[in-house]
Amino acid sequence: MDAIRTRLTQSSLVGVVEDEDEDELEMSFVTSDEEEEGPSGEITALVRRHGYQRAGLFLCVCVVVIFTTAFLLAYAVFGGRCSLVGGQGAEEEEQRGGTKPPGGGGAGLYLGELRLMMRRLLQDEDIHKTVSRVSRTNHPPGSSDGTSLASEVLRRFRLLQMDHTWTESLYATLQFPHRSQRSSLWLVDSAGLISEQIPLNPSDYCPYSGTGSTTGGVVYANYGRPEDFNWLESTGVSVVGCVVVMRVGGEVSYAEKVWLAERSGAGGALIYPDPADLPQDPRRLGLNTHTAVSEHVHLGSGDPFTPGFPSFNHTQFPPVQSSGLPLIPVLPITASVAAKLLSQLSGASCPRSWRGRLPYVHCVVGPEFSSGHTVAMSVHNVMMPVLLNNIFSSLEGRVEPDHYIILGAQRDSLGPGAVTSGVGTAVLLELARTFSAMVKNGFSPRRSLLFVSWDAGDFGNVGATEWLEGYLSMLHLKAVAYFSLDQAVMGDDVLSAYTSPLLVDLLDAAIRQVEHPKHAGQSVYSQAEREGGSWRIIKPLYLNSGAYSFTAFAGVPAMELRFTEERAYPFINTPLDSAARLQEVLGGRLGFTGRSIGELVGEMVLRLAHDHILPLRITSYARTVLQFSAQLNKHSAELQSRGLSPQWVFSARGDYSRAAETLQRAIDYSDLHDPTAAAFYNSRIMRVEYYFLSQYVSVVETPFRHVIHGRGDHTLSALSEHLGLLTSDPERFDEKRFRRQLAFFTWTLQGAANALNGDVWSIHNTHTSTH
Repeated sequence: MDAIRTRLTQSSLVGVVEDEDEDELEMSFVTSDEEEEGPSGEITALVRRHGYQRAGLFLCVCVVVIFTTAFLLAYAVFGGRCSLVGGQGAEEEEQRGGTKPPGGGGAGLYLGELRLMMRRLLQDEDIHKTVSRVSRTNHPPGSSDGTSLASEVLRRFRLLQMDHTWTESLYATLQFPHRSQRSSLWLVDSAGLISEQIPLNPSDYCPYSGTGSTTGGVVYANYGRPEDFNWLESTGVSVVGCVVVMRVGGEVSYAEKVWLAERSGAGGALIYPDPADLPQDPRRLGLNTHTAVSEHVHLGSGDPFTPGFPSFNHTQFPPVQSSGLPLIPVLPITASVAAKLLSQLSGASCPRSWRGRLPYVHCVVGPEFSSGHTVAMSVHNVMMPVLLNNIFSSLEGRVEPDHYIILGAQRDSLGPGAVTSGVGTAVLLELARTFSAMVKNGFSPRRSLLFVSWDAGDFGNVGATEWLEGYLSMLHLKAVAYFSLDQAVMGDDVLSAYTSPLLVDLLDAAIRQVEHPKHAGQSVYSQAEREGGSWRIIKPLYLNSGAYSFTAFAGVPAMELRFTEERAYPFINTPLDSAARLQEVLGGRLGFTGRSIGELVGEMVLRLAHDHILPLRITSYARTVLQFSAQLNKHSAELQSRGLSPQWVFSARGDYSRAAETLQRAIDYSDLHDPTAAAFYNSRIMRVEYYFLSQYVSVVETPFRHVIHGRGDHTLSALSEHLGLLTSDPERFDEKRFRRQLAFFTWTLQGAANALNGDVWSIHNTHTSTH
């Protein structure tokens, strides 16, 4: 108390403006029924000696000083955390969790402070340097350059002194060109004699192509999409035994093109870049006409000889060939080779939309040559076991260390790979450095951050998929989300997010916070709104995406972000994919654009590492299923005429929607700072994606079991396509197959609803028998 008295006495020396109007308030305060001991007694004595007015003024000064002292003490302790961050108002910060500190684990920084720290620490200089280093030479898996790069990434992780850094090695079967026998392409005359050998680059090949030879006519099939092969069939053009020529692009991977060609009876496939799709004027940053585009053709991911299970030790597993491996030979060819072949075709004219920009080519589909020639092709590739190295580094969470937020990037490339491996590796290392520095500056993430450099990405995300297969039984309990950094920068204008719907809210918050790399002063969100709406950013996951296997195979919410230009980046998967060309495409802004990607991903990682309750949109799949229910309802009469009732699906959809909404309401009205409640809700939120993996199909035969994002007869897309036959081609509608599809999907959806409901006594399923 003596210290308080001394402080009050010293404070009385401060100049005070007297206010006669406050006498009444001061008098009522000092004459309240307080004890006469301590400070109150001293104040009473002052009143008696010097008069009520001076004592009242003294009291006023005391109140001001005490209030000021308390405010300064609070500011010193809490670091001024009431201030607004990044120009955002307090209300917006509260909506994003910015005004509530994370509890536990010593996590004392607010989200707004963490954002500022991350933006301050993220740098763009190292991004450009790393892209240049990674892409200075070809570095396929198993090569000396690939091994050297792996060692360098490991060294850089170790320099960051994170909590754990390690390597996991495995053998996988990869395919490479034969060292002595070259793949070939010939024109053959009517007598079967070779009339001309067409020159090919021996390094151009499609990994996992079928091997051997084939001879036949040539059919042009546009992009090789389902609708393209359907058009050929509808016009009576048969591809059976022919070599099918298809264009790069059309939102169809090489693997899907080849699978559709083989299913249609083709004997071989050739894939080329058309100038209409990929610019081919070297003077304007385009391909030259003698450059082919390579891509793997395995309709799947991972080692195709251990589908659904890990290839950590080949000696313990008998070889099982993936059903996604093609049997027909496939070659990538240049635009000049394609023009040579297609310019000699005769036959029916193709649709106007199929016309490309090859010189001297009149768009006809074949299969005959006007000269009577046919085409012969042979592919000589070999399978070989290769030692792969996945490199990991982690920052351990302080509250939930067994829950991981994973960031990963492909490290290998058959070519220089500035886009395919350079950008992702550079952004991965920069984010690892940034978050490591943040931890040293006081950031205590609630959940663990895991940074991974994957091997054999050019062969179908082999390294990542084999790791998923090895830890499949536990990942849905531990992996919160995955962010793929592959091919993140192919331009600096248009952002695309290939994502699970569960992560859409996170993305929406991030694009509002991050400045657009090309349009200064504009957020990514505001620029997208100006150009037609931010909803255009959201796109479905696709097979070749680095994020696809995490969601479709393992049931982990995943996202892959990408900046592109309206004009396609033409060099990807070619020997021309260099840092210099990418930098030229970006006008010198490679590092800055890479930093923008890093900031977007960092924003989402911060939320996932910071918030008490995981900010995932658990009601998102209800909308997807509702759209299918509407489609199903349109065909209700036809289904009932066949003895099929859609009521079962409607009931499951309703159960899932109610369960998701009930859980979301419970979260909204709960004490989110209660550790028990947070753990309870987070455990259910983390399983939502996993619930959509069908339990009724084999993981070995059908690895992508997700009923929304997966591939196979059990998926919603296959069910919708089959349902469409009721009106487009009723004779092809298979009632028995449809019943099976409907049952698989409905029970998966009902299982997800039951799981979200929680305890078995909270579930009240009513099943109506239909015949």
